[in-house]
Amino acid sequence: MLLHSVNLWNLAFYAFMVFMATLGLWDVFFGFEENKCSMSYMFEYPEYQKIELPKKLAKRYPAYELYLYGEGSYAEEHKVLPLTGIPVLFLPGNAGSYKQVRSVGSIALRKAEDIDFKYHFDFFSVNFNEELVALYGGSLQKQTKFVHECIKTILKLYKGQEFAPKSVAIIGHSMGGLVARALLTLKNFKQDLINLLVTQATPHVAPVMPLDRFITDFYMTVNNYWILNARQINLTTLSVAGGFRDYQVRSGLTFLPKLSHHTSALSVVSSAVPKTWVSTDHLSIVWCKQLQLTTIRAFFDLIDADTKQITQNPKKKLSVLNHHFIRHPAKHFEENPSIISDLTGTSMWVPVKVSKWTYVAYNESDKIYFTFPLANHRKIYTHVHCQSTMLDTNSWIFGCINSTSMCRQGVDLSWKAELLPTIKFLTLRLQDYPSLSHLVVYVPSIHGSKFVVDCEFFKKETRSIQLPVTHLFSFGLSSRKVILNTSGLFYNIELLNFGQIYQAFKINVVSKCSGVKEEITSIYKLHIPWSYEDSLTIAQVPSSTEISVKLHIAQPDNDSHVALLKMYTSSDCQYEVTVKTSFSQILGQVVRFHGGALPAYVISSILLAYGGQLYSLFSTGHCLEYATLLDKEAKPYKVDPFVIMVKFLLGYKWFKELWDMLLLPELDAIVLTSQSMCFPLVSLILFLFGTCTAYWGGLLSSTSVRLLSSLWLALKRPSELPKDIKIISPDLPILTIVLILISWTTCGAFAILLTYLYYVFKIVHLQASLTTFKNSQTVNPKHSRRSEKKSNHHKDSVVHHLRLSASDAEDSLRMHSTLINLLTWIVLLSMPSLIYWLKNLRYYFKLNPDPCKPLAFILIPTMAILGNTYTTSIKSSKLLKTTSQFPLPLAVGVIAFGSSHLYRVPCFVFIPLLLHALCNFM
Repeated sequence: MLLHSVNLWNLAFYAFMVFMATLGLWDVFFGFEENKCSMSYMFEYPEYQKIELPKKLAKRYPAYELYLYGEGSYAEEHKVLPLTGIPVLFLPGNAGSYKQVRSVGSIALRKAEDIDFKYHFDFFSVNFNEELVALYGGSLQKQTKFVHECIKTILKLYKGQEFAPKSVAIIGHSMGGLVARALLTLKNFKQDLINLLVTQATPHVAPVMPLDRFITDFYMTVNNYWILNARQINLTTLSVAGGFRDYQVRSGLTFLPKLSHHTSALSVVSSAVPKTWVSTDHLSIVWCKQLQLTTIRAFFDLIDADTKQITQNPKKKLSVLNHHFIRHPAKHFEENPSIISDLTGTSMWVPVKVSKWTYVAYNESDKIYFTFPLANHRKIYTHVHCQSTMLDTNSWIFGCINSTSMCRQGVDLSWKAELLPTIKFLTLRLQDYPSLSHLVVYVPSIHGSKFVVDCEFFKKETRSIQLPVTHLFSFGLSSRKVILNTSGLFYNIELLNFGQIYQAFKINVVSKCSGVKEEITSIYKLHIPWSYEDSLTIAQVPSSTEISVKLHIAQPDNDSHVALLKMYTSSDCQYEVTVKTSFSQILGQVVRFHGGALPAYVISSILLAYGGQLYSLFSTGHCLEYATLLDKEAKPYKVDPFVIMVKFLLGYKWFKELWDMLLLPELDAIVLTSQSMCFPLVSLILFLFGTCTAYWGGLLSSTSVRLLSSLWLALKRPSELPKDIKIISPDLPILTIVLILISWTTCGAFAILLTYLYYVFKIVHLQASLTTFKNSQTVNPKHSRRSEKKSNHHKDSVVHHLRLSASDAEDSLRMHSTLINLLTWIVLLSMPSLIYWLKNLRYYFKLNPDPCKPLAFILIPTMAILGNTYTTSIKSSKLLKTTSQFPLPLAVGVIAFGSSHLYRVPCFVFIPLLLHALCNFM
């Protein structure tokens, strides 16, 4: 039915849009590096000891539990309370298990064993019954209150101990991190109960899929509190994102509110974390060995030796987190490192006067100090760069003041160095250190190991090369290239005009080496100066290496920094760097940042087609095909200009005051602009994707009805077309009341699903009846013509006693096919709360709060009436013209207010459905 109404050009267009959407989806789900995380294993059998909660608390939260993690002898010893360690509470996220604590808990236990349990951590975990809190927000407040009670219960387990803790550290995965932040919003919560908060892949900025108002209200409460009380909040917070491998929570959502960013909060992507340097997916972030090792090292460095608990000093906390998660100097953390170091002993002092120097150390028996006089170099060069492939934690580079050939004491510059996977390096601007007379590189005595030390003096302009990126609409057909001919150790490629999230590029680095016998490693680091989202690529040269370049966060308006490709190269190789636009990755960015808004655009397109059908029924008396009207009516220019115009007018104070006076919600486009998420033409792209999805969805629903009707005909003898149309059948009021009672006593989404199934059943039955009629018409055409004439003869103006003809049945099926497509999306949007209710049915028979209950009360009688509605019963309605005009403004409203707040979409859909139902009576 549907395919015949669409010409080949339109079919080709819809197929092309499927191809485009597939490219974007492929980039999101597969267009990233392979999983380089090492699995963290337990050395002994993991055990989860259930902590007994007060009876009142257990009765109030029957689905929630608190556990203590342990292994082997530690687990046996701690079955007898009280405890003696440092408490850490793990909060799982959406559908997360309390057993996910085992990775970080096991690593912490091994670390404690290494230091003979001088300090150790006790890891607790909350069982949230694997609730889908990312899709249903009604239990977020309940989880927050339970965590508060758990913290008080945990601290009671340490009563009577010499170093009893007064607070706990929290590790929150996914939505667990948001619940931890929400603790501060509780009226009776004392902020001192938390001394540290580490969140992993937590969407702090906004919900991934705002499917009910409880989620958005919860987010608004939490974020507003943290922004308005940023100065009073002294809780040190670290947010770690997973990078592009995490397609469930994009990393841009994990960055903490900006006002608290500069006080006691840090946000970083796992690919930028020193000694981790990998992207993690949403689940592997809790077991990625590299990241968990970094986390535990930081936890042990946070311990105060006097209290044997995590320090209360906020400066030390930030210092430790910076050391392990932001910039690692290849040295163990020291709270007060000694800046001046003694350079004494029976060591060789070797002066180096050249501007470029390399030393290969192997089986050295003596300590050597290489000294570089700076006086002459300052006249020619601006910077000095030194790097070493020996990655131990000893001090290795110093500065001497007023020295000639050797010095007894030097300024330890090793703390200013930075660690990379295969080297540690230091780059200094000479004018920043006018008092230094010499630079000293220390080579210790070694046995059996080999490493290389390189130093060079250079002018900044010779190592900074500007490379403008290609235009967005070049589609990868053009490229820009630079060639590095000089023999330096590193280069900064400045990627000009790159700062928006809709930009995406592929950078190809080709290295050619001459006279190289050994393997040489080059490191390419994409450095984003306005956020900690750097990524590293390690390449064995000579080689050709492709690097994907795209952003998690757009460049702020007041930021003038330039994104850099930092290349740590070999002096024996030539490098060719080519950049070109990656069209598939641009589509991937559209899907990644705006894919959640697609249902709104799909429903907007269906509404436009639905309005066209109603108008065709009013003007011609016949309902046209869904696909034909989708092609005719679903046009972006009918929707986007109104949204753009309103957004423009909201920039004027008088219009904004009028808008607020009418109590209208904030325009979603303004929300996206505040998050730097407005792509050029993104609304057009989404509208095209939405129309394409609406078309194929209509084809699927029409085909499904035909298949079900065929199955119905095979299983049961079909009835004929209804002789008398009755909008209100005797059983309809009873059915409606029963479904409303189900909605009231159980779950609104469940009642909506049952009503939807009843509606589909009615349409399948109509399709089967029409098929039977057509088959009988083929067998006995004379009898069919007489029946058709008789049917037309008996048509009456009274709505409740009309006879249905075959043409009216076909028109009705076209209309119902559109409605099924529309209602399917409404049911899908309500599914999360139904799944949540079913999962918790053994604890709660009635879902409370229920986001779908108000919608169910309106939708149930409306759908029940529409299931008995035929085009012949409404084509003469006085309300039909008005009803046909409503879908257009409602389609605009869906995009304006529902693209970032999906729970509002059904509110725009039920209005034309209700008017359509009323057409039977007016």
